Amino acid sequence: MKIVVVTDAWRPQVNGVVRTYEYMQRELQLLGHDVQFIHPGEFHTIPCPTYPSIRLAVMPYRGVRARLECINPDAIHVATEGPLGQAARKYCLQNQLPFTTSYHTQFPEYFRARVPLPLSLGYAMVRRFHQPAVRTMVPSQYMRGTLINRGFENVIVWSRGVDAALFKPGPRNIFDHKRPISVYLGRVAVEKNIEAFLDLELPGTRLVIGDGPDLDKLKSAYPDVIFTGFKFGEELAAMLAACDVFVFPSRTDTFGIVLLEAMACGLPVAAYPVTGPIDVVKQGVTGILDEDLKAAVEGALQLNRDDCVVYARTFCWRASAECFLQHLAPVNPHPDPQSISDACATG
Repeated sequence: MKIVVVTDAWRPQVNGVVRTYEYMQRELQLLGHDVQFIHPGEFHTIPCPTYPSIRLAVMPYRGVRARLECINPDAIHVATEGPLGQAARKYCLQNQLPFTTSYHTQFPEYFRARVPLPLSLGYAMVRRFHQPAVRTMVPSQYMRGTLINRGFENVIVWSRGVDAALFKPGPRNIFDHKRPISVYLGRVAVEKNIEAFLDLELPGTRLVIGDGPDLDKLKSAYPDVIFTGFKFGEELAAMLAACDVFVFPSRTDTFGIVLLEAMACGLPVAAYPVTGPIDVVKQGVTGILDEDLKAAVEGALQLNRDDCVVYARTFCWRASAECFLQHLAPVNPHPDPQSISDACATG
């Protein structure tokens, strides 16, 4: 099958959306499918307001149309609600082509963290975007229920995985920091609520792995916290495995792949009982979910690290890819061969 994924989030961005589709591409190609992406790197872009490292395509409809007609896909998946996603949605509707979407980010909550936009208005806008899709894929049952309660239709679950060959237990002695070591991994941005972690009076050392628009501000405000910036691959996995507890203060994530990656390294999780952790963390076994985040940290430190590893490994990217494939909507009919030839010649 020839699959096109249209996404406003792509490399060099570092986030759960990008990593999800990187793993999807790998696994689907191993299953014999052709996966191609339409992404911001193919278009003229401008910085996203309040988050300049994210680039947004400018007036991309003609380019998206040309690429879709040239590729002639068997299935079209619209991954994000940004300019590229809007353009792909418009093309599919104009040409009566079925398509699927996914809901990766709680944009109404993200917007409200930056501007005083009512949640009801934000959800109305996002609901309108997804309404024509054959299916809208969400990462968890809890998120599915949330969207259904907000009036969304045709919502199905597409879970995530963990790369257990990379994220696994390792040496605990790579740090000289005072223990216990409490670590956060992810974007350093307002919607991640990182200050709820940094404000805790915890023994030992607090570590923040990641980058984002709030990094300099938080470095200045919390000089006793270690900020490492982005880390990748084996270095990242080794750092996680050497810590003692993973603290996840976000209240706006739809899943949290980093939760699985931390648990696969043997780290118990401390988080709020909200969307994301509720579906990923096994309460009292692989983590503690509590509105008192300090109590969650203290409880998580008492849990068995081996239980975290065993549980995380029940999530795999191959199963995620097979689920994604099952939920796609085949495109039929395709554009005629002459229109495809013309599009490739001019696009």
